[in-house]
Amino acid sequence: MTAKVLIVDDQAEIRRLVRWTLEEEDLQLFEATNAQLGLQMARTMHPDVALLDWMMPGEMDGLALCQALRSSPDHARLRIVMLTARAGTADRNTALEAGAHAVLHKPFSPAKLVELIKQQLTESAPD
Repeated sequence: MTAKVLIVDDQAEIRRLVRWTLEEEDLQLFEATNAQLGLQMARTMHPDVALLDWMMPGEMDGLALCQALRSSPDHARLRIVMLTARAGTADRNTALEAGAHAVLHKPFSPAKLVELIKQQLTESAPD
């Protein structure tokens, strides 16, 4: 079965880069332009991995989206990767405490993104 990846980022350029990077992999890619839409999409499509931009405008940012997804038993197996320009140790710890499984700092290398997605899918695979 093809894994589903939800990309939630308000910047079209970042979504395009992620899609371009992952399109050669055996993945179904979905995009949301803000956290609220990302939450709605996650509830209906049940992705395997969610790539969440931390800093997005609106009522909900990526960190709040991460917390909302983590609070739902429906998303217990969802692997969350925070995409962020925030590179400090405290920021990384905040993301992990909110329920993220990994943090990828912008700008990131396409190879690192592919490696991280594969790692997350391996770690979420049923035993």
